[in-house]
Parts: sequence; C-alpha cells; structure tokens
Amino acid sequence: MKDGIHPENYRMVVFKDMSNDYMFLSRSCAATKETIKWEDGQEYPLVKLDISHTSHPFYTGKMMLVDTAGRVDKFNKRYARHNKDAK
Repeated sequence: MKDGIHPENYRMVVFKDMSNDYMFLSRSCAATKETIKWEDGQEYPLVKLDISHTSHPFYTGKMMLVDTAGRVDKFNKRYARHNKDAK
C-alpha cells in the first residue's frame, strides 16, 4: 500500500447486515463507537448496515421487505385511521 494515502484510522472493521445478521470483516475508516468480538477472538469496531449483498433483491433474486424505520407501521396506522373515518 502506498504511504500517506489512507487516513490514520484505517483498520479492520466488522460490518453487520441488521436485516439478516450476516457479518463480514473488512478494512475501513468508518466512524463507529460500537465493538464486537469476531470469530478469531479479537474485538473489532462494528458498523451496522441496513442492507448488504445477502439481503439486497438484486443479488438474492427475491423481494424482501426491510423496514428499519417503521414506515410500514406508520402507513398502516394512518390508513386504518382514514379508513375508519370513511365508514
């Protein structure tokens, strides 16, 4: 690797897909305060992902609903309220 082209905090990091708990270890300088113990027994910084290649419809070939912000629940509550008013 060429000297002086990477930030000082370039290190090994665990990335975790929160939709299916898939994890992988890679190099990154992503800022994070959480850590996790990896398969080799060492502790690494943890970066949580909403979606990865194991849960993205393009790579899996099937459509999966990934709702991390509760948008579906909010819509259903709003629709139920409007639907009640219409009756």
